[in-house]
Formats: sequence, C-alpha cells, structure tokens
Amino acid sequence: KHLALASGMDEAESERVYLAGTLHDIGKIGVPDAVLGKPGKLTDDEFGMIKRHPRIGYDILKPIPNVRDLLPGVLHHHERWDGFGCPEKLAGEDIPLMARILAVADTFDAMSSNRAYRPARGRDEVLAEIEKCAGAQFDPELAPAFLSMDLSPFDEMLARHICEQV
Repeated sequence: KHLALASGMDEAESERVYLAGTLHDIGKIGVPDAVLGKPGKLTDDEFGMIKRHPRIGYDILKPIPNVRDLLPGVLHHHERWDGFGCPEKLAGEDIPLMARILAVADTFDAMSSNRAYRPARGRDEVLAEIEKCAGAQFDPELAPAFLSMDLSPFDEMLARHICEQV
C-alpha cells in the first residue's frame, strides 16, 4: 500500500493494491505442497509448476466481479522490467503498475522471510538486492521509492505475526 501511494496512486487505489498483494499468490493452491515446501533445489518440472501459479490465481479470481481489477497484479507479479519474467514476458511499462508494485513488495517479503530451502536474508542484503535489480527485474523508479520508505510498519507486522505463532 505504501509503495502504491509513493507511486502516485490515491488511497482507494492503494487499498486495491494492498488487496491484490493479499491475494497475489492464491494460485499456489494449485501447486503440490511437496513442491512448495521442498527444502532443496527444484527440478525443472517443479519450477514449471511454481511458474504457473500466477495464471492459476488469475483463473481462480477471474469469475469474481469484485476483484477483477486485481487480476493484472495477480497475473503479472512475476514479470520483469527487462522482459525476462513470466507468464507473458512483458517488459517496462507494458507491465501493469499494480504488478510492478507487487513485484518489489513480494521480493522484499520473500527474501526477508524464512523459506523451506533457505533462511531469511538480512535487511541490508535484501535492500542491496532490490537496488541492484532496479531497471532489470524492477521498475527503475519504484525500486528507489521502495528503498526510501520507512519499513517499520513491515517490522511491526512481522513482530505481531511472530507473537501470534507463540
């Protein structure tokens, strides 16, 4: 939501981006748990299954009228600014803004979180990676905007989540 506001979206649009962020990985319900939680390197076939989750999510949400405006974010959140992403290899501003925002936020969250195949990375390493990938993986204007944001709301949310697990 904060990056959406920083990109020039109004409050209502930023709330829709927030909802898209909540739903963007819903397609992973179509990926076997053994693949999602695999502790080691994925095979090419397993990685292919993972790469299909944006399309699966799109197909799940498409019939629901109240979330149709979120579909571009769900479908294209793994596109890359340089055109080497998926599922459609869109590049630059052909990637919907919602998806470009989600790409940065999702990458930050993924690298900042423990995964079955690796521990969370440190904040400095995560931010350096986002900076390094500006103009290749990420929108070259959104990455610096993200890097200048106050990340304390994320840290507070993470702290609440850890407390809820106890």
